[in-house]
Amino acid sequence: MNEALRIESLTGPAIRPYLDAVARLRIAVFRDFPYLYDGSLDYETDYLAAYSACAESLFVLVYAGSEIVGASTGMPLAAETAALRQPFQARGLAVESVFYFGESVLLRSYRGRGLGRRFFDAREGYARQLGRFTHTAFCAVERPMDHPLRPADHRPLDAFWAQRGYHRDRQLQARMRWKDVDQAVATDKTMIFWLRTLDA
Repeated sequence: MNEALRIESLTGPAIRPYLDAVARLRIAVFRDFPYLYDGSLDYETDYLAAYSACAESLFVLVYAGSEIVGASTGMPLAAETAALRQPFQARGLAVESVFYFGESVLLRSYRGRGLGRRFFDAREGYARQLGRFTHTAFCAVERPMDHPLRPADHRPLDAFWAQRGYHRDRQLQARMRWKDVDQAVATDKTMIFWLRTLDA
């Protein structure tokens, strides 16, 4: 696809009209490996409502024409769920100093056009603008190399994240629960955090 794409950043309550669109993107993109997420719109809109309730949340939206084809989110870790705050608190790390990146989702046909870098640029820039964060962080699911649904051509994003200055900290782990596409019930998943010192 060669059409021009437009990127827009929205914060706080201004993101509210876009919750359904981002929820649908999350469901579509996270069905693929490694998340294999069998999501529901009700759960997604409820989850994303926390972003619209936070004055310092961020949505970075990608448009192809009038259609939203990608989104990236973030907000202060202190405003996130207890499950995400707890690993930092257990290590004695100040959650007030961390800006958390929720997710980046992009329809497959729009990948390979540098949007992943722009998502990180926008979120890191916003965290700097807020002026009180020393780190940015996100977490990613861990899947075994021999997982039966791992595609033969799957390319992890680890190298890209490392190039951005992030490092995986295996001592910072969270547990999240969802139903995989090949499962009958929801199960706990291990999420490993990646961190970067936020330079000036």
